[in-house]
Amino acid sequence: MELLWRSGRESRRLLLSLLFLAVWETGSGQVRYSVPEEAKHGTFVGRIAQDLGLELEELVPRMFRVASKGSGDLLEVNLQNGILFVNSRIDREELCGRSLECSIHLEVIVERPLQVFHVEVEVRDINDNPPVFPGSQKNLFMAESRPLDSWFPLEGASDADVGANALLTYRLSPNEYFSLEKTSDDKRIKRLGLVLRKPLDREESSEIFLMLTATDGGKPELTGTIQLLVIVLDANDNTPTFDRTLYTVKLPENVPNGTLVIKLNASDLDEGSNGDIIYSFSTDTLPNVKSKFHIDPITGELIVKGYIDFEESKSFEIFVEGIDKGQLPLSGHCTVMVEVEDTNDNVPIMEFKSLSLPIREDAPLGTVIALISVSDRDSGVNRQVTCTLLPHVPFKLVSTFNNYYSLVLDSALDRENVANYELVVTAQDGGLPSLSATASVFVEVADVNDNAPAFAQPEYTVFVKENNPPGCHIFTVSARDADAQENALVSYSLVERRVGERALSSYVSVHAESGKVYALQPLDHEELELLQFQVSARDAGVPPLGSNVTLQVFVLDENDNAPALLPPGSDSGGGVVSQPLARSVGAGHVVAKVRAVDADSGYNAWLSYELLSEAGGAHSPFRVGLYTGEISTTRALDEVDAPRQRLLVLVKDHGEPALAVTATVLLSLADSSQTPNNPSRMSVEATGPEAALVDVNVYLIIAICAVSSLLVLTLLLYTALRCSAPPTEGACRPLKPTLVCPSAVGSWLCSQQRRQRVCSGECPPKTDLMAFSPSVPESGAIGFSF
Repeated sequence: MELLWRSGRESRRLLLSLLFLAVWETGSGQVRYSVPEEAKHGTFVGRIAQDLGLELEELVPRMFRVASKGSGDLLEVNLQNGILFVNSRIDREELCGRSLECSIHLEVIVERPLQVFHVEVEVRDINDNPPVFPGSQKNLFMAESRPLDSWFPLEGASDADVGANALLTYRLSPNEYFSLEKTSDDKRIKRLGLVLRKPLDREESSEIFLMLTATDGGKPELTGTIQLLVIVLDANDNTPTFDRTLYTVKLPENVPNGTLVIKLNASDLDEGSNGDIIYSFSTDTLPNVKSKFHIDPITGELIVKGYIDFEESKSFEIFVEGIDKGQLPLSGHCTVMVEVEDTNDNVPIMEFKSLSLPIREDAPLGTVIALISVSDRDSGVNRQVTCTLLPHVPFKLVSTFNNYYSLVLDSALDRENVANYELVVTAQDGGLPSLSATASVFVEVADVNDNAPAFAQPEYTVFVKENNPPGCHIFTVSARDADAQENALVSYSLVERRVGERALSSYVSVHAESGKVYALQPLDHEELELLQFQVSARDAGVPPLGSNVTLQVFVLDENDNAPALLPPGSDSGGGVVSQPLARSVGAGHVVAKVRAVDADSGYNAWLSYELLSEAGGAHSPFRVGLYTGEISTTRALDEVDAPRQRLLVLVKDHGEPALAVTATVLLSLADSSQTPNNPSRMSVEATGPEAALVDVNVYLIIAICAVSSLLVLTLLLYTALRCSAPPTEGACRPLKPTLVCPSAVGSWLCSQQRRQRVCSGECPPKTDLMAFSPSVPESGAIGFSF
């Protein structure tokens, strides 16, 4: 090394090589550079960012990084200018040993989108290692009887460099006895030998000193030397001889200890102890050979005693010598080349270079989730690795380039169906039998707002009693959103509309979080029997999704309305029709009819009629129909019956509790002879909660009737005269009372209304006496017919 750096000419050559070391080429998706070993820190290697087509400003945002397989941090990239430079000392011999090709393989990875580049940096050898002999001196014992041209083996030097830098030439110091020759042109044989050119004479010269120099082919040349001491011996003049100079043996790796590699055989033409041969390793045999092999000194069997690993060493060069037992022992030499055969003993290795998780459920097909690198330390078909993925998952493996696979999305995802996947990737080599390795990847599916809140049913029916307290809870709506987190947070609101003249929000409200529906005010069945509206459910996603549900709120009736008597005079029977009531009428004659309505519905509006005890005793000549309200005679009237009959009719509903109203009916009886001219008089009074004013005016009506008898007779005469003429329709005014429909089971409130007509003017003659009650509200109107 000192000769290298002291040589000015070679320094200039090294500087010139550094200026042109960034030689690269693109092929098979790779970029290649070249750099000499032992280059200084900061030495320029190449403009890697420019050569890969990357912009300098995107190196940091795209997380540009360089990974080296087992080479540490020998090379580094300046992210400011995109230049690849030498970071630490590169020793080619330490990195690649004796391999002719030596490269540093870099993986350049950038994200967004994910890209992987392969960069190969060739490390060029420089002549920085001189030839080295096994020792500084070697003693050679030679019998003086050795014939001319006898060959004496020498161990050559070794050079850690490669190529021309390791091409060695030898020269021997000038002498008259020996010349230096190589026994074979085979490159695998590195043994040299001395050839005897002049007979030895121990008496003349017992020791001969020689200097052997090895020179490599580098520029500048480096040399190594060893001193040879030739000791001339008397005695044994035949050396042991092996069958072959070079033995080649193929040995599978992982063979058990004690396995026979080869049995060596050497012969010696001498007899006795001079012909007995002892086998051993040569003194220059490497220690790793001695740790893995053993040679039997008697039989010459070479056997395995250590672990043979193809990945550790692909071949072994074993130097064996056979030494006879002569007093002056002679030796023969041979070389055993053991070539180790690979077996499939290494499991494939998987490494995840990049993971993009979690993956959105709306990710497009072909989205790359992971980049997987596979490798195998074996060779040949044993290192050919294929990757597979467990079936029935929406993913697949795509082979992108040599020993790399991409895990990509193959079909659509639905987080609500499957929220996560555990993928098992299997890497299997091509050996027999094949070896495999597995790795698991937990893929979480990220939620997107693709599900609207859903109600259990599209419509709900709710029953609420009327007169509810304000703010009472009447129902709870609930919608479920299949999404997660904020996409599943549901809020509720009313779908506003008009209910008659008022807004829906004045009747009900809904709690935004709980979905509870409240009635803001008391509901009245008579005003609103059905309240139909919609509640909207919205999630918190972006954009939000929603759905509606319909609520039908039926307001149930309560018995909160007492029966109301209809006023007389309507065509529906709600008035008083005066008929002659003579004492001569028989049993069952209808003398009047009480009509009433109830604003409630159902049983609460089912009315019944009965005479109170004051007028309905056991001897009373009158009775009232239970459900019709018709007052009829129970027997024939006689002289003992009072001329004025006061009947008290109780009208009540079937609610719980029942509500009632009373009506007072006044009848005037007359003899049959007085009936045409002086008909009986009848007046009606209403009592109870709805007829308080009627009781006040009863006596006033009786007085008016008595004083106006003459006027009534005049009116009847006038009416008779008018009825003799063609009838004409008088003026009518419309009314809108509630219609009571009589049936076999009583009086029920009907859902429809019809217009009533109250006529005045010329009408058919009537013989009935009309009695009027004080006016009451329309909803509480009373009426009777006779």
